[in-house]
Amino acid sequence: MSTPNKDLEKVEVRLKWDPSPPGAPAHDLDIIAATYFADAPYGSPAYLVHFDSRSPDGTINLDRDSRTGQGFGFDEVMTLELHRLSTTYTRVVVGVAIQQRDGRKTFAEIANTGVQVREGYTNLAEDDFSSVGDATAATVAEFVRGASGVWEFHATVRGFDGDPGAFAETMGGRTPGA
Repeated sequence: MSTPNKDLEKVEVRLKWDPSPPGAPAHDLDIIAATYFADAPYGSPAYLVHFDSRSPDGTINLDRDSRTGQGFGFDEVMTLELHRLSTTYTRVVVGVAIQQRDGRKTFAEIANTGVQVREGYTNLAEDDFSSVGDATAATVAEFVRGASGVWEFHATVRGFDGDPGAFAETMGGRTPGA
């Protein structure tokens, strides 16, 4: 029997921000995706996808990476082909981390931040990080494969305070930072 509900197949997470002022260290924000096994959907991820990497099976790719925010529109774009992801994985969490190599920097200190989660031409979620302005990283989306095999999207903007490495290891916890 067919239903009007459509399974999520190919999703994009798009990130934008303004460059730092002249003479200041560059603002470098990164999209990070973490996949989780069916038998361990929380805690440490099975694998991560971020700058200079992709998923082992090619289903999650960072298509555009920016280290400065210079450009028009969205500076970083990650594509998740959920319909191709092995049934071994039942959860994918996507987050954004600010590189901290030049000292602590929060979302509130970076102008015109924005993230979109899209499937085709449909915006599933948009956020400007204002609700997590004091954070150095934030989760922005959660995709969960239900018992029927259909992927569900949960918009979830949760702030985190710490470096990108610590964030990547804990971003899929049951509570922020756990």
